[in-house]
Amino acid sequence: MSNKPEKLVLIDGMALAYRGHFALIRNPRFTTYSLNTSAIYVFANALVDIINSHEPTHFAVAFDTPEPTHRHKAYAQYKANRESMPEDLSKALPFILRLCEAFNIPVLRYPGWEADDVVGTLTRIADSEGLNTLMVTPDKDFAQLVSTTSIIGKPSSAGGLSILGMDEICNEWGIRHPDQVVDILGLMGDSSDNVPGVPGIGKKTAQKLIAAYDNLEGIYDHIEEMKGKQRENLEENRELAYLSRDLVRIVRTVPVTHSLDDLAWSGWNEEASIALFNELEFGSIGSRLFGDGYAESAEEAKKLSAAADIDHKYELVDTLSGVQSLCKEMLQQKALCFDLETTGLDEKICDIVGIAVSWRPSEGYFVLLPDDRRDAAPYLEALMPFFENTTIEKIGHNIKYDLSVLRWHGILVQGPFFDTMIAAYLCASQQQRRTMDALAEVFLKYQTVHIESLIGEKGSEQNSMREVPVEKLVEYAAEDADITLQLSHAFAPMIEEQNQHQVFYEIECPLIPVLVEMEHEGVKIDASVLQELSGTLGVDIEATAHQIEKLAGESFNLNSPKQLGEILFDKLQLDPHAKRTKKTGQYITNERVLTRLASRHEIVQKILDYRMRTKLKSTYVDMLPQAVFAQTGRIHTSYEQAVTATGRMQSHDPNLQNIPIRTDLGREIRGAFVADGSDRLLLAADYSQIELRIAAALSKEPALMKAFEDRVDIHTATAMGLFGVEMAGVTAEMRRHAKTVNFGILYGISAFGLSDRSELSRGEAAAIIRDYFIQYPNLKRWQGEIIEFAHSKGYVETATGRRRYLRDINSRNATVRSAAERNAINSPVQGTAADLIKRAMVIIQNKLDKEGLQSKMLLQVHDELVFEVYEAEKDIVAQIVNDGMVNALPMGVPIVVEMGTAKSWLEAH
Repeated sequence: MSNKPEKLVLIDGMALAYRGHFALIRNPRFTTYSLNTSAIYVFANALVDIINSHEPTHFAVAFDTPEPTHRHKAYAQYKANRESMPEDLSKALPFILRLCEAFNIPVLRYPGWEADDVVGTLTRIADSEGLNTLMVTPDKDFAQLVSTTSIIGKPSSAGGLSILGMDEICNEWGIRHPDQVVDILGLMGDSSDNVPGVPGIGKKTAQKLIAAYDNLEGIYDHIEEMKGKQRENLEENRELAYLSRDLVRIVRTVPVTHSLDDLAWSGWNEEASIALFNELEFGSIGSRLFGDGYAESAEEAKKLSAAADIDHKYELVDTLSGVQSLCKEMLQQKALCFDLETTGLDEKICDIVGIAVSWRPSEGYFVLLPDDRRDAAPYLEALMPFFENTTIEKIGHNIKYDLSVLRWHGILVQGPFFDTMIAAYLCASQQQRRTMDALAEVFLKYQTVHIESLIGEKGSEQNSMREVPVEKLVEYAAEDADITLQLSHAFAPMIEEQNQHQVFYEIECPLIPVLVEMEHEGVKIDASVLQELSGTLGVDIEATAHQIEKLAGESFNLNSPKQLGEILFDKLQLDPHAKRTKKTGQYITNERVLTRLASRHEIVQKILDYRMRTKLKSTYVDMLPQAVFAQTGRIHTSYEQAVTATGRMQSHDPNLQNIPIRTDLGREIRGAFVADGSDRLLLAADYSQIELRIAAALSKEPALMKAFEDRVDIHTATAMGLFGVEMAGVTAEMRRHAKTVNFGILYGISAFGLSDRSELSRGEAAAIIRDYFIQYPNLKRWQGEIIEFAHSKGYVETATGRRRYLRDINSRNATVRSAAERNAINSPVQGTAADLIKRAMVIIQNKLDKEGLQSKMLLQVHDELVFEVYEAEKDIVAQIVNDGMVNALPMGVPIVVEMGTAKSWLEAH
């Protein structure tokens, strides 16, 4: 370093921390322990970039202190408009300080002085001692400090720093010297710091004035040259202009006690840095800074145990007699873990390489199957007594996959089951990564062998498990079973401690084999229906596009939000207050915006129609035939249990949960889902207004409960109370408003939200919400109790005890806190609805099996179940389905199921 020019790097710590937090606000980074590391991550990356690109010889980070400064004393409103620091950023700051410590970078804090002043003082000292200075900050105030020896490094959204020297600052501000920045800021003010400036003077006007008169003194020396309102504003606000300039001027005479020698940088502390990066899960930054050796050092720093560190016994079983002997031992156990190793991830077509089992920690066996399925069949047959045993608990991680693979091999595995992935989903929801490897690190402090070390990274070059040497395969596979077993031992007491027993043992785990059967059964579609619909949509899309261009008066790219925004808001002037995106500056033209504008111009509804048709065609109509599995001629979707915060299931490959039903065209897609055979029908069973019924039950609101007990249309009943009319006087518009508020209340809707979703003014919406809670006071009381519970506990619960943790429920930011409170209101309702239908599925499947019926459950879509029933079994299945759905959970209000049968899902629904 001594042979290179000396360079002092000074970082505006708080400004960089804030920038990092908000730069990733839409996609924040979290550790497995739910720490938001966005600000730390950006800060760490900035440090690494500075070290690599700018090679500092001296280094420091300056932070503000909470004590008032001379600026607060001069102007009480200085920075008074700033919101309190986001909680996640507040929690991140100690780690940023630890980061600086690990990098051996001094942190400078001088009570009564802002970081700007400390930096300004040190740049003056550095200049006097012949050092060049790089000031790292996004703050525009620092422009006044730029000189021939001091430059700004402004963090760029593209990464790295944008360097601003004398020329760049003078060009950007339209000035002759950076000293003039304070005069411009004094005139225009600074809303971020609540610096008033002169009313009516913006940046461009301020620049013109300073360009003409050099500074404030020059302006007021020539005030007689000014005219009109501008002169009036300047004359009336002379003191304010000078005060504002004083507020923005950076002090360069702070009595700092740090010398430049104190700031000499000798490099980072490698051990401390690696330990911190490991704790924060910053593997990519660690690798950048420390190279290939980081991974090895990081693993050592984790102090995790691995198989090599622990006495373990993993054995290979590769003979039929060995499998038979092993099965005898397996049948003596009350619970054991089993885990398949397969040639791929598609349950329908992959082969089984082997099966690992474990029932004692640090012990396991791996049954290696022959490559040929016919040769492997006797081995699987030898394990059938275990698979069919209904008393041994089968443990697995995402065990549905293993059960599905076996099901496609003709083997139906009997429960009970214990899934560690679902246990983590319920009891450790803060864990964003729920892989077995990640959970082992957190809950067992154990480092597993990762599959990538055996077969390589995902991609076309990845090998098959069949190519892995047997001795490595045994260690890997048996370890998986062993560690999953140990995870089950860790989660079992947590399930009880967190009151998750009913959700785990009565709902989620019993549901696993039900989903396996549904996925295996699949559903028949009539491709000709979709083909005809695709043609119709194609014609409609083209015609609608022509109509839109005619209404716009010009041709443009309908799929370009930028061009569409220009047509709607620049040319047609549909909304003078139209909002733009912060990132691109283009107009926002999403569905919500367009729906609000639909009544203002015919073109808007046409655009909504165009978008709806193109989405239907590309996402569903043209895609679904491609999802048909050739061997069965049916679609086999996959259901995920451990995804949503409320407990609702999701489906994928393809996603059948989001098939639209609000429009006639959307509903027509369901016409392609048909019964397979002349002797079969589809039966669709749908809960009626289930969330409102659950809300009535949970709140014990007598007026709501009575309406459901009397089988009165709930929206009509609500409209009667809101508008003070008898049933005969309820108009369609009244019922529509009542329906909007009925469902909106479940999501904590505000007057603004209700107004935005209806034709009501803000005042009318507020009055309706007020009257609604007068009509249903217990619902209001219950919502208040739920929010109070959430503030106290940090979570809310469904009727079965399922928890949803609300990280922001006590946020000091009102907007963030309000969003969490809305989730607190909705989650017990939506989560209970999820529990209800899941429990119903288990009950119905068990009854179908017990009765020996051939009819099958095919689909679960929100509050609806779809079955393929034999006509001879139609009545008994309908009774089983109704009883199962109505009585799945005791709710205290009548649960109503609407049901229909037909050849297609559309006709049955």
